[in-house]
Amino acid sequence: MIKSDQEPQDQAIISIHDLMPHTMDRVEAILDWLKEKSIPPVSLLVVPGLDWKSSQIDQIRVLAAAGHPIVPHGWIHHTRPRRLYHRLHAAVISRDVAEHLDLDSAGVLALLQRSRAWFEKNEIPVGDLYIPPSWALGSITQDDLKAAPFSLFETTTGLLTQSCLKIPLPLVGFEADTPLRQHFLSWWNKTQVNKARKSGLPLRISIHPDDLNLLLRQQLEEIISVDWEFIGYDSFRALL
Repeated sequence: MIKSDQEPQDQAIISIHDLMPHTMDRVEAILDWLKEKSIPPVSLLVVPGLDWKSSQIDQIRVLAAAGHPIVPHGWIHHTRPRRLYHRLHAAVISRDVAEHLDLDSAGVLALLQRSRAWFEKNEIPVGDLYIPPSWALGSITQDDLKAAPFSLFETTTGLLTQSCLKIPLPLVGFEADTPLRQHFLSWWNKTQVNKARKSGLPLRISIHPDDLNLLLRQQLEEIISVDWEFIGYDSFRALL
């Protein structure tokens, strides 16, 4: 066998967040944009507990059949922060979407169960992965985590298995609608890309529905255009 001296190709995982009834057109525009760049199907994060029309649910099934992994993403993607930590988190990071942070462990478990049940009821295939809004899983005990209907969770720092194994993975995001967020995320994304290249770990590229119209579109274009090997979350199935 002839050995290749070529360096292993850097890997990346793309996900599109916040697929909701009122964002479907924007998400599909991003999918068209990615397809023009010859990027394979990407994970779609669907918020189930909203006013979905039957035609929109049909379209989610079409996207799943086209190869896009469907990932449950919270329940309604909105909350009113009450606790001090949650209010600070909302002010700095998540605004009013990190609904897990308003719940105790039993509440988080109930949300996870309700979320999975919606997809099963509507015959939308989902796998082992769950991604909470703003990557904030909240205060869930190990026992409740083991009882959850998912075996893999994504957080800000990486992936978390049901047995509490942590898999660190760099993460970039582009949801910059103010100069302050633009400055911080631009710096953060550069550090995360460098971390991925130096460590050999896959880079998680998270895209939100308005990102093509926000302040970091150029950086998103640049990062997407790197010669990545695009993989999916199912690459981590062996760890479950």
